[in-house]
Amino acid sequence: MTVSRSAAGRLSATRVALAGGIALSSVVLLAGTASAHVSVQPQGEAAKGGYATVNIKVPNERDNASTVKVEVNFPLDHPLASVMPQPIPGWKAEVTKSKLSKPLELHGKKINEAVSKVTWTADGSKIGPGQFQQFPLSLGQLPEDTDQLVLKAIQTYDNKEVVRWIEESKEGADEPQNPAPVLKLSAASADHHGGSAPSAPASAPSDEKAGHDDKAGDHEETAAATSTDTTARVLGVIGILVGVAGVAFGVLAGRRRSA
Repeated sequence: MTVSRSAAGRLSATRVALAGGIALSSVVLLAGTASAHVSVQPQGEAAKGGYATVNIKVPNERDNASTVKVEVNFPLDHPLASVMPQPIPGWKAEVTKSKLSKPLELHGKKINEAVSKVTWTADGSKIGPGQFQQFPLSLGQLPEDTDQLVLKAIQTYDNKEVVRWIEESKEGADEPQNPAPVLKLSAASADHHGGSAPSAPASAPSDEKAGHDDKAGDHEETAAATSTDTTARVLGVIGILVGVAGVAFGVLAGRRRSA
């Protein structure tokens, strides 16, 4: 059977469009997976023995449900005496404290309890499909005897579904399906307040260079914190362009052959 040039062109266009669609679907699927984890992101430095401000970033994973409750748990083996949530319109924050088996000494005083959990409950707001919410926290004093804090989180949807972000990652193993947020701690700073010691009033050229390097480091940390979402968006755009280009190429090829 002989196939006309017009029919062959249409068949070629269909095949190219199908291939583009498959590529686009794969990219979108990967992008959604890469950006779906609950995470903790420091604003600036989170140094051992100091204080820090962090964001608990909670994306909504579901297309047919909204997030209405977020619970973040703090380890009592590395207790924090102070955990203060920043007020967020439409959300009610509750701080839970627990007694310590071993008192914590802070500024010369013994503390018998520490924050074990912070719970945000929707109060006129929610995290809808395709959205995320950041929950800022002020933390201190950060422990000096560990390199990280594992903050296990629980996410509740308005359809009663509960997702537990509590699985700890193991070195050399694949990332778990529901990894717990991890706050990495940097080396202790000179002033123990989560930042560098103040510089002298009269700054030499070398001091100015050091200050510039510090700003560059902060920019790199911020870029690293959002690299996952940026990569997902870029891949999504590339997939769309590939699909559109494939359809256009197939249609033009079919028209040229039929002519």
